[in-house]
Amino acid sequence: MENSRELHQAEAFIWSRTFNILDSMSLRCAIQLGIPDAIHNHGKPISLTQLIAVLPIHLTKTPFVERLMRVLVHRRFFGLAEEGYVLTDASKLLLKDNPLSLVPFVLGILDPFMIKPSQCLGTWLQNDDPTPFHTAYGTTFYEQVEHDKELARLFNDFMESESGPVVNVLTNKCHEDVFDGVETLVDVGGGTGSVTKAIAATFPNIECTCFDLPHVVADLQGSPNLKFVGGNMFDAVPQANAILLKSILHNWNDEQSLKILESCKEAITIKDNKKKGKVIIIDIVIGKNGFGDEDDDQNYKSIHTQLLYDMQMMVFFASKQRNEKEWSKLFFDAGFRSYKISPIFGLRSIIEVYP
Repeated sequence: MENSRELHQAEAFIWSRTFNILDSMSLRCAIQLGIPDAIHNHGKPISLTQLIAVLPIHLTKTPFVERLMRVLVHRRFFGLAEEGYVLTDASKLLLKDNPLSLVPFVLGILDPFMIKPSQCLGTWLQNDDPTPFHTAYGTTFYEQVEHDKELARLFNDFMESESGPVVNVLTNKCHEDVFDGVETLVDVGGGTGSVTKAIAATFPNIECTCFDLPHVVADLQGSPNLKFVGGNMFDAVPQANAILLKSILHNWNDEQSLKILESCKEAITIKDNKKKGKVIIIDIVIGKNGFGDEDDDQNYKSIHTQLLYDMQMMVFFASKQRNEKEWSKLFFDAGFRSYKISPIFGLRSIIEVYP
């Protein structure tokens, strides 16, 4: 009987992980139907009948909405009060008008085009293609972005959404010391400038530069202390007191990341003994998070999410998320002398690296 119980527990474990993709698809469906905003706009708990009445549901499909909501409630995307459905902290981040909305992030990750490469993982491990993305589409992700306007829009929206919580942290008084002594800053791979704009607005004394490929920054408008500059980070990085790398190095393997860090080290200017330049990295450090280590279950879930993000990097770029030992080796190989890791609220950390 004991073996039978263990057998069925193992079966249930595998079933659960296999069906987890339907959690993601149910979440995507909720966003596509506008369920978070419908609950929010109702202003109070909303009944199933009231919810169906305001959703773009075909008449023949109304019996299925309750089952969709049942799994979304069970997974805590929504709550269920006596009077009806309510938002949770998670679903508040799915409101379209929320400045920190993660809707583009979710829709970007769960777009069918973006999911297909992960289905090629097994095939990729048996061939000599550079990435599973290449196995799926015969090109690199960045080459595809350059020629596919819809994918470029999806990617830019995704990056801006992913940047929201980071902007909130960087401009928070708790982390103002990160910019102490900084007079000039270059945001390398800054995209359309959502992070750079926020830093420039919060710290008007800092001269900010958003640096990315010429076609990315073309026609983008700056401000009195913000400019956009086109170039290639593998060739050279504009000089500054501080170089910001947000979600950049996880896109590149160790050899490529080393080149980027060496370019950043060359770009740092040191004007006097009191103001030393640094590289500011916003990225995942596997095993560290801003939730603390007291809640073992939360810590386990955080590390699991970091590991899944690591797999995402492998699928798209054959790159990786790194633990502290791996980060440390990169920094010292690039000629830096020290670093400081500060986990922020969430899965990422601020890493300050000093020459």
